[in-house]
Amino acid sequence: MLSVCARVATRRPLTVMLLWGVFLLLGFGLGTGVFGRLSDDVPDVPGTESQRAADYLDDVDPEGESVTAVVEAPSVADPELRAEIRRAVADLRDIAGVAAVPDPYATEGLVAGDGRALLVPVTLRGGLDDDAEEETVDAAVARIASVDAEVHVSGGPLLGRQTGERAQEDVRDAELISLPVVLVLLFLIFGGLRAAGLPLLVAVGGIAGAFLALFGFSQVTDISVYAIQVTTMLGLGLAVDYALLTVVRFREERRSTPDVAEAVRRTVATAGRTVLFSGLTVAVSLAGLLVFPSTFLRSMGLAVAAVVVVDMLAALTLLPALLTRFGGKISPAKVRADGEEGRLFARLARFSARRRVAVLAVVVPALLVLALPVAGLRIGIGDARQLPADTEARQLYDSVERHFPPGTGVSPVTVVVRPGTDAATAGRVRALAPGATSRELPGGATVVELRAAGPVDGAAATGLVEKVRQVRGDAPVEVTGMAARLVDFRSMLADRAVWAALTVLGGISVLLFAFTGSVLLPLRTVATTLLSLAAALGVVVWVFQDGHLAGLLGAEGLGALSLTAPPLIIAIAFGLAMDYELFILARMREARERSGDDREAVVTGLRRSGRVVTCAALLLAVVFGAFMTGGFSPVLQIGLGLTLAVLIDATVVRMFLVPATMALLGRRAWWAPRPLRRLHDRLGLHEAPAPPAPPAPPAPPVPAQPADR
Repeated sequence: MLSVCARVATRRPLTVMLLWGVFLLLGFGLGTGVFGRLSDDVPDVPGTESQRAADYLDDVDPEGESVTAVVEAPSVADPELRAEIRRAVADLRDIAGVAAVPDPYATEGLVAGDGRALLVPVTLRGGLDDDAEEETVDAAVARIASVDAEVHVSGGPLLGRQTGERAQEDVRDAELISLPVVLVLLFLIFGGLRAAGLPLLVAVGGIAGAFLALFGFSQVTDISVYAIQVTTMLGLGLAVDYALLTVVRFREERRSTPDVAEAVRRTVATAGRTVLFSGLTVAVSLAGLLVFPSTFLRSMGLAVAAVVVVDMLAALTLLPALLTRFGGKISPAKVRADGEEGRLFARLARFSARRRVAVLAVVVPALLVLALPVAGLRIGIGDARQLPADTEARQLYDSVERHFPPGTGVSPVTVVVRPGTDAATAGRVRALAPGATSRELPGGATVVELRAAGPVDGAAATGLVEKVRQVRGDAPVEVTGMAARLVDFRSMLADRAVWAALTVLGGISVLLFAFTGSVLLPLRTVATTLLSLAAALGVVVWVFQDGHLAGLLGAEGLGALSLTAPPLIIAIAFGLAMDYELFILARMREARERSGDDREAVVTGLRRSGRVVTCAALLLAVVFGAFMTGGFSPVLQIGLGLTLAVLIDATVVRMFLVPATMALLGRRAWWAPRPLRRLHDRLGLHEAPAPPAPPAPPAPPVPAQPADR
């Protein structure tokens, strides 16, 4: 495969670039249509009780979703404002597609106790198609917003649209921030604009791939509003990483290979193989998300894996074509006069190898301390506090919090009592919460709404769900609503987590064995990676769940992480850690095959890869940091988790733990049983060794000094 990519890219570079140009047009033309197809229904899990009950209500309930408006004024009892709002309510009721709009002045609980705000809930008819629903919502929003007061409208289908529009703005702003900064850093790394510009061109391909992949998956499944930021920032970051590795290797090859096409072919044969394995390991790490039946997690796993594959293909086809066409104007890597490249990283490797026990005794406990908060990890659906303060949904939430009692507007626990349920069971369900309300549905079923104290994902709400499921016995009673969906989501994670872990660890072990021929290196790699991952996740819990220093990031402690954050941080960060592991192992194996000295191979491998890994981590951190400027709390959590995981892994783990553990294992690090060794010799992939660096130029002759007379 690699030889084919290299041959096509070097013989037909313009054709390759033209094909990628068409791909970019599709990505930025057709692919951006995904912004109008984003969903906020993250916790849905097909086949669960909460989802079955929700589907049943969608089929038979004449009432559909609702949007809510809050009207603020110095006094909502003002006669003119009262008359205007009642005219607006009458007009809203006349809109086709609206099922019900209560008079806020005649309905208990819709006027705030301080007299300065009121709520106008607008319930849509059930069974509306997407176009009719959008038309109805637009008409309702336009009418209520025309009231001469401060009005905020959100909720229901409007919330997904609002957050989708905001996500598009945040992606654009993040790209405008990150791309110039990345270009400057690449210029400083390479010392030239041409070499710095090539990774950015590949990164643009990664962004286009992210849009196109998400748009494709949105045709067959729901795509979360948060998916666009996560996939775009990962697509941009990995594209820069892969391009950085490839361009660095190309400049090294140019030192001993004057012919540009030959240098490109040798680059693809060496760095290209590392990129290929790296992309496969990241994709395998994300395959663990496919084990979960959650539509959100599966769509995220597929979309992010697709983006990784696009980045990998861009690095193996587009970048070699660009190097073939413009690489002759990129200067070869310079050779230090003392012949000692990467001196700092070599010193770190020698220190860690020599003091391996001391390094392990300090670094491992430090990472475990950072990981301690993970023991108290909680996940929740969250509320509008997760959104940026200037979004319409957050402003509505803040208005309700200012003027209304706690719990106002919180989604109830919805119980569907099917025909055949005895009166005693139905009575026990209603008795679980004071103020329970009920209504009849066509077909004889009854909907009972129970309201719990506290937030929708709090202990009281989830506990109420468990109580309903306990008291119903064998009766045909089902629970749905946000709290029930959270309970089912947590249960799904607990049930499938072990299988997801086995899928990822098994796939990673196979790939690392194929890459290294060792059975111990995969175990060592997994252990050190889990340490850095746990440390990063512990800091995320400490900041966003417990509230420490959250204000510095424009967030606040929410008492729980978003249910999207932990699985995505674990899956993506694990893949990125494998990324850097392969960068280093590739150089170590080259040095070991050339010299046969295991300890010196560790030093040489880190010396020749340390700069690339450090620069790649820095560039990824810049990209992730730019996407954290948007203010969505789940994206902040994922961004901080990935940034910390990358930085900890690229510095503490790769510069200290890797050389220390490799020195501790010694020659055993590359061990495999004889049958597996024969299997690897026959089927494993072997990277072509890199040519040795040219010797340092000789020192200029010292002129002879005249003898003293």
